Amino acid sequence: MISPNLPAELKAALDGKLQGFSRTDAARRSSQISTTYRAGGGSGTIKSDADALAYALARMPATYAAVAASLNALTEIAPDLAPETLLDVGAGPGTASWAAAEAFSSLQDFTLLDANGALSRLALELARDSSRLAQCRYLPGDAGANLAEVSQADLVVASYVIGELRDGDQHKLAETMWAKARHALVVIEPGTPAGYARILALRQQLITAGAYVAAPCPHEKPCPLMAPDWCHFSQRLPRSQAHRQIKGADVPFEDERFIYVALTRTPPAARAARVLAPPDVGKAEITAKLCTEQSVELARIPRRDKAAYASARRWRWGDAVMSES
Repeated sequence: MISPNLPAELKAALDGKLQGFSRTDAARRSSQISTTYRAGGGSGTIKSDADALAYALARMPATYAAVAASLNALTEIAPDLAPETLLDVGAGPGTASWAAAEAFSSLQDFTLLDANGALSRLALELARDSSRLAQCRYLPGDAGANLAEVSQADLVVASYVIGELRDGDQHKLAETMWAKARHALVVIEPGTPAGYARILALRQQLITAGAYVAAPCPHEKPCPLMAPDWCHFSQRLPRSQAHRQIKGADVPFEDERFIYVALTRTPPAARAARVLAPPDVGKAEITAKLCTEQSVELARIPRRDKAAYASARRWRWGDAVMSES
């Protein structure tokens, strides 16, 4: 299991880029980019090297934490997965590639694809002194239009990408990413109802194409959650002083809400229930909302069952719990 915190090499590279860069200017740029991004502007709002750095300083820690959690979930269910090649679709500053390098020591070849020139330049600069990513390839091109020209990889990752595309283009991108994934595909989106809907559509599309769900779901059946409920998870990460200044925040931590799906070519060897919300730890029992192979259930673990209660006390939102069924 890898940490949700940025690797030391990446943190050092970002800190180095911050030297001589106005944090006030970074905060202003980050705020403008976030506002435009939420309005549907996408990464096209990042037009300069300064924009790219401001974006990375503000968003890379949280995005990394979400990707790390998603890859941890995949490796927990598919512990024998040992990809040697990675394709990072819509790579931006390379966040998912850094997380994948931490999650899989087997990775030897990293290919990143993104159309944004400022982000690609930053990604290569950050990777320059990395022990794993220094020789990565960054291909200029749009994930929707140019992905078909890229070679297959053992593992394909797309983080916070599909929401930038129109519905028809999302469907085509999902099809192409699956075609490029030799063993596994991991897609991460914001943990909003809209992000959940996009993941659900991609999940169903690729199950129909023959994919198996490794995580977070313990099945390939339709999602049992009913609106207004939706599946999403949360990863807490610390904020550095610089990060707080750039985000304009006082709280020393951040909670990144995200949703993901990890799909594999072969069925998982084991299934695990998933904790869908923070468990309620009471004096008499622990109550936990679980997604199981059958449906969503409210598990109740009484205190008198000491072993089970002690185990359930360690459950956290998003954890895998081996199903007894």
